[in-house]
Amino acid sequence: MIALYESTQHLDKQAVESFLMSEELLMEHAALAIKREIVKRFDTASVLIVCGSGNNGADGLALARLLALENGFEPAIYLPFGTSSWLGEKQLERARRLRIRETKGIEPCTVLIDALFGSGFNRKLDDHAEAIVKAMETLTAFKIACDVPSGVSQDGNFDTNAKMNLTVTMGAPKLALFNDRIKDRAGEIVIGDLGLPREAYMGHSDDFLLEMSDLALPFRRIHDSHKGSYGHFAVVMGDKPGAALLSAMAALRFGAGLATIISREHHIHLPYDLLQSTKPIAGTGAIAFGMGLGESFIDAELLEIAGDLPVVLDADAFSRPIVLDLLARAKPLVLTPHPKEFALLLSRCGFGKPTVADVQENRLKLTLEFSNAYPNVVLVLKGANVIIANGGRRFLNPHGSPVLAKGGSGDVLAGMIGSLIVQGYLPLEAAINASLAHTKAAQRYEDADFSMLPTDLIGLLGKLADD
Repeated sequence: MIALYESTQHLDKQAVESFLMSEELLMEHAALAIKREIVKRFDTASVLIVCGSGNNGADGLALARLLALENGFEPAIYLPFGTSSWLGEKQLERARRLRIRETKGIEPCTVLIDALFGSGFNRKLDDHAEAIVKAMETLTAFKIACDVPSGVSQDGNFDTNAKMNLTVTMGAPKLALFNDRIKDRAGEIVIGDLGLPREAYMGHSDDFLLEMSDLALPFRRIHDSHKGSYGHFAVVMGDKPGAALLSAMAALRFGAGLATIISREHHIHLPYDLLQSTKPIAGTGAIAFGMGLGESFIDAELLEIAGDLPVVLDADAFSRPIVLDLLARAKPLVLTPHPKEFALLLSRCGFGKPTVADVQENRLKLTLEFSNAYPNVVLVLKGANVIIANGGRRFLNPHGSPVLAKGGSGDVLAGMIGSLIVQGYLPLEAAINASLAHTKAAQRYEDADFSMLPTDLIGLLGKLADD
């Protein structure tokens, strides 16, 4: 996993003070990082670099000079606001001595570089800047953002509809790039190194970007074992039985030795793979409820069923008072809401009355606040970038896919988390690894992206062992 930061200014300062780098040297490496991505993708290209007046623009000016050294590349620069930094002035003078062409506006090109505003941008665009960004939006070109797309603020919101093909973020990834609302605007995200090894440049952080290499699947390594060796997971079946069945089947597919459906009555049409009971069977290691729950059980019944077991809570449970009772317990609890359910949860827990729009605009802030208020709870906020929060730390899974936007996908995830808990993973480990496996399985789906069913997703879990 890679450390994430709201701002990397302190890391740049550390690089200067601890490793005898300079602002200018860091800038040269930033420009070189973008150049590498361009020459990797194109043999020849006309490149228009739109430069702001600060050091983000100066990165773009340095890039123009480096591209001028490459055969087949024709750089041009556009400076709508001039330059206001001493490094910008220096880079501009270098570009002019090389006779790099300066334009008077946005013009056709093969590659467009957005070096207008960097990651410190925290205000609304003025009319002039908005006109420039809109002109970039309408241009047909391969678009690359320098550090962050212009108009994206530090909290992960945006003031434009610009869509990049690629964002080269400098030194370390920025949290703002992983707010859900940015996912369709940042494009592919590449971390550009600044001339130092990652471990030397980066410092402490409580936020992390998950990589697929972090995934630890529950492979069975011990031959002298039996079904009881791999845990027993239970799911409460409510008014919509399909949701509970998906969770239970996902738990079995993901390695649990046993899975039981808990319901008021015996159902003869359940899959033969599943046990069924009216209460947890001896040896049950964790339980899930909420998915498709409806009004089948009152809260007192559910609390009795849960007992002292670790609980995975989903869906309908977030709109009921039982969530407060479970939050007050000193037992493992994993919450798996989508944005609407998280808004209900926040309201019930005294965080005001946020709307779904409020949640989507402030996912990073709200997950941190909730995690600080309930440090022993693992929160899994579903979305384009899943946020897993626990004890003031946040882990972001950026590997999600639109194929998962289908009823039942979350039920599968809840079952996977419960499965890992009964197999011995700590709740945070279970949430992280289940989320990664969930998105990796979706990536393996080969048919039309609108067609995947939750049952397909469950089947694909078995394919993860092929890697």
